[in-house]
Amino acid sequence: MAISVHTNQSALIALQNLNKTNDDLASAQNRISTGLKVQGPKDNASVWGIAQAQRADIGALGAVKMSLDRAQSIADVAISAGETISDLLISMKEKVTAAMDPSLDTVSRTALDADYKSILRQISQIVGNAEFDGANILNGSVGAGIRFLANADANSFITLSAKTMSLGGAIITMGAATSITTVTLATTIQGLLTTSIANVNQSLGDLGAQARQIESHNKFVSKLTDVLHTGIGNLVDADLAKESARLQALQVQQQLGAQALSIANSAPQIVLSLFKN
Repeated sequence: MAISVHTNQSALIALQNLNKTNDDLASAQNRISTGLKVQGPKDNASVWGIAQAQRADIGALGAVKMSLDRAQSIADVAISAGETISDLLISMKEKVTAAMDPSLDTVSRTALDADYKSILRQISQIVGNAEFDGANILNGSVGAGIRFLANADANSFITLSAKTMSLGGAIITMGAATSITTVTLATTIQGLLTTSIANVNQSLGDLGAQARQIESHNKFVSKLTDVLHTGIGNLVDADLAKESARLQALQVQQQLGAQALSIANSAPQIVLSLFKN
């Protein structure tokens, strides 16, 4: 290799190696500081694209879980109200059965009728207040039911069916204006009440089954979200133990590279010795 003061090949090679070491060192430091081995498309375009798609799915599943949480709350409120209504109907049966006693005097019958009507009013109040976030599946305001998101593509749904428990409806057949002031009226109400109790219990069974389905699917969505998070981590997370060891090695290489460059830069000094007298 010719000795020249214009071209120092050794210094150029040493500088290239030092620059490469510095780049690798900066990359290792970025991985340690961010915890990611793939921070953007420049690091690995295909892996970054896959991770971004999974992140989009996680965001969509977050919306699905929010919808299912709302469904669960609506169902819980409706079931709680339905259970209270069922208890009131059982209490009402005692009043109606007592009113069928032909030996009662007018005062006692009037008192029983007042209790009966009081229970009817309580049922109406419960039905009207069984609402969560503006949704009430017991008062007939939502039609056949409410649909909630079931997947990230928003093309699958879980339905929470309406169970209208308003007075004088298909489930609770006694009207708000009914009375048990006579044996005949009480006997008629007794039949309606028996049917209403069976209807309410069946409706609560249906709601319970739907609530279990919603709860189960909600847990699945949570687990799926966790799996996607883990999958993204497998793709883009850095192995910090490995990066730590690599960082130390690169720091040593950087120091050696700087020394090698310093030695290479001093090589042209040999030229001066060739021209000494």
